[in-house]
Amino acid sequence: MNDTLLVVTTVPEQQIARNLAKAVLAENLASYISIIPHAASIYKWQQDICETDEYLLLIKTQQSCYSRLQTFIRANCRYKRPNVIALPPRHGLPACVGWIKESTQA
Repeated sequence: MNDTLLVVTTVPEQQIARNLAKAVLAENLASYISIIPHAASIYKWQQDICETDEYLLLIKTQQSCYSRLQTFIRANCRYKRPNVIALPPRHGLPACVGWIKESTQA
């Protein structure tokens, strides 16, 4: 599926999620961002098992934008080590893939 990526990240608060999503779109680093509230995250941090509610962002973008997107998220997220994972979709509607390409710039 050419250059398309689904980037997943989390943030601690709704307003941070909304601000980050709007800023990413304004920078043309993504075409569409879904914010899923109250994602229960359970993780190991410094030998402790932690549990928290987070906001999950699903970011539709291109491989050519990933480096800038990752840098942007790191600079605009409160976490010391934000989770940023990029997944290449195996399939997608051609119109959707085309829209992602048209809406983003490298």
